[in-house]
Amino acid sequence: MKKLLSLVLILSLLLSICFCFASCNSGGDKYVIGICQQMPHVALDSATKGFKDALIAELGEENVEFIEQNAQGDSTACTTIANDFVTKNVDLMLGNATNALQACANATETIPVLGTSVTEYGVALGIDNFNGLVGTNVSGASDLAPLDEQAAIITTFFPEAKTVGLLYCSAEPNSDYQVRKVQEYLEAAGLTCAKYPFADSNDVVSVATAAAAASDILYIPTDNTAANCAEAINGAVLPTKTPIVGGDAGICGGCGVITHCIDYYDLGVTTGKMAAAILKGEKDVSKMEIQYAENYSKVYNETNCKELGIDIEALKAAGYTALED
Repeated sequence: MKKLLSLVLILSLLLSICFCFASCNSGGDKYVIGICQQMPHVALDSATKGFKDALIAELGEENVEFIEQNAQGDSTACTTIANDFVTKNVDLMLGNATNALQACANATETIPVLGTSVTEYGVALGIDNFNGLVGTNVSGASDLAPLDEQAAIITTFFPEAKTVGLLYCSAEPNSDYQVRKVQEYLEAAGLTCAKYPFADSNDVVSVATAAAAASDILYIPTDNTAANCAEAINGAVLPTKTPIVGGDAGICGGCGVITHCIDYYDLGVTTGKMAAAILKGEKDVSKMEIQYAENYSKVYNETNCKELGIDIEALKAAGYTALED
């Protein structure tokens, strides 16, 4: 009887241990990914979706857990979110847009960090003479558009323009980088350029109004704050009949006329594939160079083009398609 009781107790103990082991390891094989998105915006939303879809496709939905946070445009919130990811000891962090990437990179030196929707990583991370490889726990994909082609839009479709206003958010270092490069291209073509930086959404309308009044045409780079304020900029500038060449589809659709742009969903997919390679142990993040978009779209805003009397048939002949399509 004592032997039987001992056997029952041993079996009960073994079952308890097995149950505890199973409970403690349920989901233990899941990769936990922290996503910090700088603000709600259609381009950034698309990049996040592409990133998640790619990881699910590569690793299986049952093997991935996402902790997704949106900083609502607040850089301090980005820092709080990134630090929370470190506390949770996530397996990988995604910084979607510049401030989010900076916060994630500053929060950890050990957890792999990938950026997406970031234009110039050397500028964002303060790296001089950047050669495409960060060399730390940080890498990612760039949304850098073909700046020479964007500058050429102005000289090709607006040959009578003499003055170009460069409108951008001074709080976004990547915007300043794009503006400087486009200014070089335009001044080499004989145009006069003037910078019109705005601090945030509070002064964007007044600065845009001043820029439109003093310029034949405006250029706005890939700029998250400008994209978030595109409708306000459109309301300030459209009455002056000043065309805007935008750095991405969001700006073009909100207040611009023409642009050459990347697909942010595809950019997210590229970043997601990078993440999968890191998590599966196939790649070392410190040896992964920044990835760039291979394909660009040539698009125009049909409503604004009609309002400004821009020759849509000429755009179509040059291979442009309407954003509404």
